[in-house]
Amino acid sequence: MNKKFFATPYIIWMTGFTIIPLLLILYYGLTDKTGAFTIDNIVSIATPEHAKALFLSIGLALISTLICLILAYPLAMILKSLQVNQNRFIVFLFILPMWMNFLLRTMAWQTLLENQGVINAIFRFLGLPQMKLINTSYAIIFGMVYNFLPFMILPIYNVLIKISDDIINAAKDLGANQFQVFLKIIFPLTLPGVISGITMVFIPALTTFVISNLLGGGKILLIGNVIEQEFTFSGNWHLGSGLSLVLMIFILVSMALLAKYDKNGEGTVF
Repeated sequence: MNKKFFATPYIIWMTGFTIIPLLLILYYGLTDKTGAFTIDNIVSIATPEHAKALFLSIGLALISTLICLILAYPLAMILKSLQVNQNRFIVFLFILPMWMNFLLRTMAWQTLLENQGVINAIFRFLGLPQMKLINTSYAIIFGMVYNFLPFMILPIYNVLIKISDDIINAAKDLGANQFQVFLKIIFPLTLPGVISGITMVFIPALTTFVISNLLGGGKILLIGNVIEQEFTFSGNWHLGSGLSLVLMIFILVSMALLAKYDKNGEGTVF
């Protein structure tokens, strides 16, 4: 039997749930309600309301991505330095929360961040003033970092474990200190994992609407919220698709960067 036959279910799945929906978004985004061609749906991203939501989304996504990178790189290096058995167990601990439903993980942060929640209860116990955490940009960033941190750790870790200790020891034998070893050897070799991690965190952070709905209380509109409202509440699929096409530009740029710096797929998680 031809081996290509076994790819048929995958091709059907990709066609029905990826290619056709993308073509529909392209059609609706480039037409108006009469079916006539227009670019007004895409140009509408420049309106004050939409532009504000886009720039806020980019800002929060960049901050969340940077925090994830700052946290993930040292953690990945610590994981690499552990023994094999400990290593596998701790990696499992990082992956374990991903088995829980994304919505439930985000709702758990509501309990932690609300005015009478766990964090403010700890502040009261310590005699510290309570903080307004829920329904703020900080809450959204907390949610993004928590949900997307594993997607930064795993690509970096996946590249780090491929670096031979002999290379690092050789650099030290030649007189390089710890900082020089990191700057000249470790970081350049882990750049594919870093780029992959940044892509895997930034894109979902930019397009999310669930996190901002739950932790922002609907008071902070990101571009994902605007698109979701156009589809679900306003029923304007044309405008929602046009704004979605704008976000696809960021996805294509990220894919181009990933293809440039990770040609061999070294930073892929699986």
